[in-house]
Amino acid sequence: MKSGENKYSGAVYTDFTDRLKQIYFAMDQAYNTAAGHYGFACAGCRDNCCRTRFYHHTAIEYIYMIEGLNALTLKKQNEVKSRALSVLDETARADDNGEAVRLMCPLNFDELCILYPYRPMICRLHGIPHELQKPGQNPVQGPGCVTFDQQCGPSYFKFDRTPFYRDMAILEGKLRQAIKFDGKIRMTVAEIIISHASGMEHRARGEGHI
Repeated sequence: MKSGENKYSGAVYTDFTDRLKQIYFAMDQAYNTAAGHYGFACAGCRDNCCRTRFYHHTAIEYIYMIEGLNALTLKKQNEVKSRALSVLDETARADDNGEAVRLMCPLNFDELCILYPYRPMICRLHGIPHELQKPGQNPVQGPGCVTFDQQCGPSYFKFDRTPFYRDMAILEGKLRQAIKFDGKIRMTVAEIIISHASGMEHRARGEGHI
């Protein structure tokens, strides 16, 4: 996934991550409003979303998560790296054997995310029923998680993900244009952690490949 030369200062990336934080804040507010309507609170469960193999596709979220990883102590970074390697190894073995596997996210310590302010979009939006409006189509509704269904039943309070997806797509497009990156990203949190440990965050900022 080719990128151009790193011509941009840290201030440029700060502009993008500041905008990302604004989008995240709006997501959190909308999510909390909907969750509050149901009286739903995520406090850990057997269907823990931190055991779901989510893939993340945006350079801006990659860069922001790297920022969070860099804020950890070196000891904690090494611990997280060790956990991530274990997750990748177990996932690879399960995939080779055609087995389903649900492994805890390397960032989950004692049922809490140690990079909670930096968590990606899907981690923020998962759990409650929602809808998505694609251009020229009727809204498509998605379900809540198993725990939500058990606690709250089949009721629905409007939670539209569309503006957040749109704002993320616009921000991602502007970032990619700025750093001249046109590649695809499809990485789990564990893969992002290992790429960070390998120094690949520099490539995401225009020094090679993500």
